[in-house]
Amino acid sequence: MVELRAYRRFFVVAYHFLPLLVSYARDRRRFLLFGRSRRVDSETRVERAETLLESLLTLGPTFIKLGQLLSTRPDVLPPEYVEVLAQLQDEVPPAPWADARVVLEEEVGPVEERFDDFDTDAISGASLGQVYTARVDDREVAVKVRRPDIEDLVAADLQVVRWSLPVLLYFVGDARAFSLETLAEEFGRVIRQEMDYEREAEMLAEIRANFEGDDAVAIPAVLESHSGPRVLTMEYIEGTKINDVEELDALGIDRHEVAVNLQRAYLQMMLEDGVFHADPHPGNLAVCDDGTIVFYDFGMSGRVDEFVQNKIVDFYVSVANRDIDGILDALVEMGTLSPEADRETMGQVMELAIEDARGENIETYRVQQIVSQVEDTIYEFPLRLPSNLALVLRVATVVEGVCVTLDTDFDFISVATDYLSEQGYREETIRQYATETGDQLRRSVESSVRVPPKLEDALDRIDRDDFYVRADVEDSNDVFERLAKRLVYGMLLASGAFSTAFLYATTEVRAAAVAATFSLGVAVMLYRTFRKRKGTRVTPQFTRHEMRRRGGE
Repeated sequence: MVELRAYRRFFVVAYHFLPLLVSYARDRRRFLLFGRSRRVDSETRVERAETLLESLLTLGPTFIKLGQLLSTRPDVLPPEYVEVLAQLQDEVPPAPWADARVVLEEEVGPVEERFDDFDTDAISGASLGQVYTARVDDREVAVKVRRPDIEDLVAADLQVVRWSLPVLLYFVGDARAFSLETLAEEFGRVIRQEMDYEREAEMLAEIRANFEGDDAVAIPAVLESHSGPRVLTMEYIEGTKINDVEELDALGIDRHEVAVNLQRAYLQMMLEDGVFHADPHPGNLAVCDDGTIVFYDFGMSGRVDEFVQNKIVDFYVSVANRDIDGILDALVEMGTLSPEADRETMGQVMELAIEDARGENIETYRVQQIVSQVEDTIYEFPLRLPSNLALVLRVATVVEGVCVTLDTDFDFISVATDYLSEQGYREETIRQYATETGDQLRRSVESSVRVPPKLEDALDRIDRDDFYVRADVEDSNDVFERLAKRLVYGMLLASGAFSTAFLYATTEVRAAAVAATFSLGVAVMLYRTFRKRKGTRVTPQFTRHEMRRRGGE
């Protein structure tokens, strides 16, 4: 049944996405099968992103959730797409109450018996469920109900995504393909986890216990007697949406303090607790009248293993110390940066990112200079996103955006630095560095003792003509392959031209025409080996830099 539905959905999805795929194919080859690539400007990308948005909304809950995930993946999509798809973070119309009631009563029993009062108008609609308010024993609660018949639809749509992935990989480069494959894996896992409300209740309870006694954070308690795999009932804590800055100002709330508390909460979850709320968009965060931050919706939550925690600490400490080499080393060890990346260019990118994160002014010419350098290697861009770090990066990006919304001058590096110092991470890093330096010094002394005998032995072998050197040449840019092609094509072109002239001179016109056609084809192939691959120009979306530019306009 699911398989049959998947076939039907595949044709529906193909119908919606085919125009976009044809456009992308023409970007690579203007006439689909041949022709040069064409440049795509920002306005065209915005139009395509809006078309994609409409298609995702039409295709329903699974693809809305996919769009939400894509909106936080700048390693997969250009910035214009990310900005347009961010609209999917807002509320989605809930399913009819009559259908939701069936699911609710199958899980917890008759509504009139189990609840003292129940408001059938949903206060929030999401792609996989919707939330209602009710009362149990004079206690106000929020009841999250899974969308009716969503399981079969999601199973069919995940099958469609798996079938479609090989087609999509044709339109992207190697770096994007890596991120796209990890995104597909992540999407299937995340959407199944979000539909399991028992898992969400466990994660919520664990995170709530970790913040026990913290007055800056409020996390609802689960009402287990009224919960199940498809229904989650929890304490209802009302608050103002965290990005409603006008209302927060009217309440006299210190927005800078809220931003600091939010970042510190996420640093604690990732670096200390190892379990974190992974969907911090403004719809899932609120602020009480006393400034307490309320977390909603723990369907998307994750865990961080000890290795990743240590590398994140190394990364943050390096950022705090402006240690560019340390930042790049941490990224390489985490698997997000290729070891073969141009460290000089990436170092400049990191310097700009740190300056922007600190709220410092960035000269436009420097941004353009970096973009120009990156464009030269856009097809081999060294950044990628392993699946175990996808949620971590997603959270860091969205939290930073929320903090900047609260306070445009917010310096999250300064907050992170203070947190790392308070928790002793920076001192521990210094101790580790001192230990490693001592070990290196000891090994250097040992090597200085071993080198002279080995050097003498090598000189003796040279004197006896018994010394050989073997070298492996690394050719990551396929230089030798291109030279070989040019040599072969050049020889073929020369012989073809000679054959054409000779046959024409001997009045063998048809044979000369064949030889000329062959020579022309070889000439085209030779010309292609001298062409430079051109990337797609993009506008850098540095958070504050872009905000200031738009504000000036």
